[in-house]
Order: sequence, then structure tokens, then C-alpha cells
Amino acid sequence: MPIETVLETGSTNDDLIARAAAGAPEGLWLRAEVQSGGKGRQGRAWMSPPGNLYASTLVRIRPGDPPAPTLALVSAVALHEAVSLYSPAVKIKWPNDLLADGAKLAGILLERSGDAIVIGFGVNLAHHPEGLERPATSLTRLAGAAPEPGDFAELLSETLARWLARWRGEGVGSVRRAWLAAAHPIGTALSTSEGEGLFDGLDEDGALRLRLADGTMRTIHAGDVFLI
Repeated sequence: MPIETVLETGSTNDDLIARAAAGAPEGLWLRAEVQSGGKGRQGRAWMSPPGNLYASTLVRIRPGDPPAPTLALVSAVALHEAVSLYSPAVKIKWPNDLLADGAKLAGILLERSGDAIVIGFGVNLAHHPEGLERPATSLTRLAGAAPEPGDFAELLSETLARWLARWRGEGVGSVRRAWLAAAHPIGTALSTSEGEGLFDGLDEDGALRLRLADGTMRTIHAGDVFLI
């Protein structure tokens, strides 16, 4: 299915949620050159200058699919594969941010409405914001140049389709293994809403395992996680 591109919209996620309610099929992609109301997790604003990727796609949950929340792992692995063609320095931070040397390159926002999951991708291709509480970076800074957003969206649509097929055909296990291979290593120090501890992998459903200083294990299903 061709990727639909618009010059400007408020939020590609909001647009696809509305289209999903009207019966839009799985595989629909929408990309905007500029977003006036881009958003990240927990309602945070997402800076949206021209030259970066702002795109969303629609997945319809089918009977027999793995648990819907594990699409966070699928989307992260697919995006990491696409980005790694331009910069090998990028790692996944739970659940689906992409970082390079601790600076954020990309974020993914999943939103559900009925059987529809809208996956929104924001990738700093040409530009990245300065002066934030947490550092950011771009592919231009990492690799000296970046692909055009439309070309990168085509690449991402291919990697996501391939990982969706594996998720449905092989289950979460293969996706989880790929996620772990692309993530910060076991033992990385993390700060979470449950306290500070060491990254100890993922459980079978993709939740974060955090080992606290006293040796107890916490399982984190949602919330902010930061590298220390």
C-alpha cells in the first residue's frame, strides 16, 4: 500500500485513529512533512521541523495474534533495523526509544482504539532539538547525512511488514531476542518509576525486568525509564 504524504497535519496518529474508526485497513501509512501537534508518550510535545520523519501506520489485531502490547517490541526492532543501515551506534531503550550515546534519536507512540493499533514514528533525520532536559541527536549528526523522510518511510514500511509477519508467524520469542540484541546490555543502570536498578532483560511478554540493589526483581510494564 503506498505511503500517503501530506504537507502538514496536527498528528499523524490522531489522523489514523480517526481513519481506523471509519474502517481503514491494516497497512495504511500516513506521513506528514510537518506536524503542528506532534506528541510523545504521556502527552509530551514532539518537536516537528521539516526534514525529519513523522509517520504512522495501522495494525489490526487478529484472532490468534500475540499480545497487542508486544507490538512495542516489533516497532522498535523494525525501526532499529532501518536506522542501523545509516548508523550502527544506535541502541534501543525500553520499551521503544532509540538512543545513540545516551542521546535520543527516535521515539515510537502506540495508541489503541478497538482492534486497531496505530504506531507513530518520530525520527530525527536532519534535525534534533537542543536545550532539552535529556540530550537528543539526529542521523545527520551521527552519520554526516540523512535520507529523505519519504525514502526512509518506505524503508521502514518494509522492515515493519517483515517483523509483523515474524511476530504473527513465530510469536514474540524471535522479536524479543532481536530486541535484546539491539538494546543496551544486561546490567545497564536504569532509573524508573519503581526506583533505580540494573537492567535484567525482558519477561516473556516484553515487560522490563529491573534488579534492585537488594537483589529483588521488579517487573515494569509501563512508565518512564532512563539510563543512569
